[in-house]
Amino acid sequence: MARRIVAIAAAAVLLQLLPFVVAHGDEHGETMAMDMSANSAPAPKPEGEGSQSYWSLSEYAALMYWHIALEILAWVVILPVAVMLSIARSRYVLPLQFTFLIVNALALLIGVVYNHKTPELYENNSHSKTGWIVTWIASAWVLMALVQTYMKSNEEHSFDDETTQPLNAANVAEYERVKEEDIESPYRYSNDSGQGTERNSASLYGSRSPSVESEDQQFPGPMRRNTHDELDDLEDVNLEKPQPKSRFDAFFSRNVARFVVGRTAKAFHLLYVVFERTIIVQGLVAILSGTVVYGGIAHGGAVFNVLAHYVKGGIFFVYGFLTLGRWMGAFADLGWAWNMKPSREVVGRRKANMPSAEFTESFVIWLYGCTNVFLEHLAAWGDAWTAQDLEHVSISVLFFGGGLLGMIIESTKMRELLNSAVVTSTSHADDNACQQPRQYNFSMNPMPALIILLLGKMMSSHHQASMLSTMIHSQWGSMFMGFALARCLTYIVMYVAPPTSYLPSRPPTEIVTSFCLVAGGITFIVSNKDTVAALEAYGLDAMFTFTVTMGLTALLLAWTTVVIAIKGWALRVEGRSQFSKGRAGVLA
Repeated sequence: MARRIVAIAAAAVLLQLLPFVVAHGDEHGETMAMDMSANSAPAPKPEGEGSQSYWSLSEYAALMYWHIALEILAWVVILPVAVMLSIARSRYVLPLQFTFLIVNALALLIGVVYNHKTPELYENNSHSKTGWIVTWIASAWVLMALVQTYMKSNEEHSFDDETTQPLNAANVAEYERVKEEDIESPYRYSNDSGQGTERNSASLYGSRSPSVESEDQQFPGPMRRNTHDELDDLEDVNLEKPQPKSRFDAFFSRNVARFVVGRTAKAFHLLYVVFERTIIVQGLVAILSGTVVYGGIAHGGAVFNVLAHYVKGGIFFVYGFLTLGRWMGAFADLGWAWNMKPSREVVGRRKANMPSAEFTESFVIWLYGCTNVFLEHLAAWGDAWTAQDLEHVSISVLFFGGGLLGMIIESTKMRELLNSAVVTSTSHADDNACQQPRQYNFSMNPMPALIILLLGKMMSSHHQASMLSTMIHSQWGSMFMGFALARCLTYIVMYVAPPTSYLPSRPPTEIVTSFCLVAGGITFIVSNKDTVAALEAYGLDAMFTFTVTMGLTALLLAWTTVVIAIKGWALRVEGRSQFSKGRAGVLA
C-alpha cells in the first residue's frame, strides 16, 4: 500500500513539474499558463490592428478550450470535494487530492503548449504568476496531507508495537515453561474458588488492591502458580519476524518524521488548515485573473476600474456562498446557522466568545468604508474631483457609519446601558416582568441589509456612460435590493419565533438571499467599463449578461449544496469507522 501511494505521489509531482520544465526558456514568458475561465468578453478590436485578446484569436482555440475545461474540472469540481473530505478527516482525501494534481498538471501543460504556439497578446500579466503561485500552494497542501497521513499511520503502528511483546529468547523460554506447568498441574488450589479471575479483580490479588502491589514482591516457590491471564499475555507474543522498513518508511523517518514533532508538528498542522480553508478562494482569484487576460481587458489606466469591480463583486460573490453555507448549517457551533448559540459548556470558551454573524457583517461593512474612502479617486489621482467621485466617497461614508451602528447594536454592553433607566426605575417590580425578552437570545440586526439595500438603490439609478452600462448596473442593484428584502423577511420570522435549538433552522428566505448575492456579485464584476465596451462591440445586450448570470448562479449553488452534503456523508462514515482519528469541526 505504501509503495502504491509513493508511486501515485511521484506521478502527480512529476506531472506538476512537467509544465514548468516545458515553460522554461519561453521567449515571451508565462503569458497564459493558467487561463481558467472565459466568462468576461474581450475588449473591442481597433481598426487596422491585429487581434487584441486571446478570445478573438482563432488559432489553436481548441487547446485553450481544453485548458479552460480541465482547470474548471480541477478547481471547481474536484478541489471543493477534496477540501470537504479533508475537513471531515476522510480516508478518501488523498486519492482525490492526487487526482486534482494530475488534472491540474494536464491543464497547465496544455496552457504552456498554447503559449508557445501563439503570440503574446497580454504583456506582463498577473494571471500566470497567480496561477503558478496557487498551484504550488495546492501542491504543498497535498504534500502536507501525505506527511500527516504517514505520521498518523506511524503512531498507530507504534502503539501496536508497544502493546505486543517482542520476540526474544526470554519470552520464548517463559512461554514454554508456563505451558509445561499448566499441563503438569491442571488443578487449582482448594482456596481458589475460580471466581473473580478477571484481570485486576479482587479475588485474583487477594485482599490488597492491585495498584499497591509491589513488582519486587517475592513468593515462595511452591506457592508460585501462573494464572490463565499470564498465559494469555504470553500468547500475545508476536512469533513472526518483524517486517523490514520499506524505502518509503525509511525516507520519511529519516527526512520528515524527525522534523515534524512537538511545536513544529502543531505549526505544520496549523499551516495545513490555513491552506485547506483558503485554497478555494485562491483558486477563485486565479480564475478571475484568467478572465481578464483571456478577454484582453484592464490595459493601462483602465486597470483601476476593472480591479475595483472585480474586488467588490468578488466580495459579494463569496458573501453569497457564506450565506448559503449558514443556511445549510455551517458555523452552527458559532450560532451563525440561524440557531440558538451553544453555551460555553457545549462548544468551549473560544467558540462561545465569537461575535455574532451580524457583528461580523457590520465590521466588514465598516472596514470597507474606512479603507475605500481613500481609494475612490485613485484612478484620477492628481486631477480635479468630479461629482461622481464625491458620490462614491459618500457611499464609503455610508458604509462607515452604517457598519459602526451595526456593531453598536450588537454590543451586549450597549444594550445593558440602554436598559439601565428601565431596570433602575423597576427595581422593586415583579421579577418576571424584568426578565429579558426571548428575542434577546438571537441577533436580529437590520443594518447590514439596510446598507446593501441602499447601495442597490443607488446603483440602480446611477448615471452611466451608455444605456447598456446603466442597465447592467440596474441589474446587480436590483439583486442587492432583493437580498435585503429577503433578509428582512428572515428577521421577521425569527422575531416571531426565535430559534430554541442548536440545530440550524434553515429559513427558506435565506436561499433567496444567497442567490441574489451570488448573482449580483457576478453582474457587478461584468459591469466594468472594458467589459461593457466589449459587449457593445459584439452587439450583445443586457439580457445576455442577465440570463447567463442567472443560469451560472443556479448551477454553482446546486453544486455547492452537493459538496456540503458530501462532507456530511464523509463525517457520518468516518464517525462509524475505526479509521476516524480526531474530531472534525462544523466549520465548512
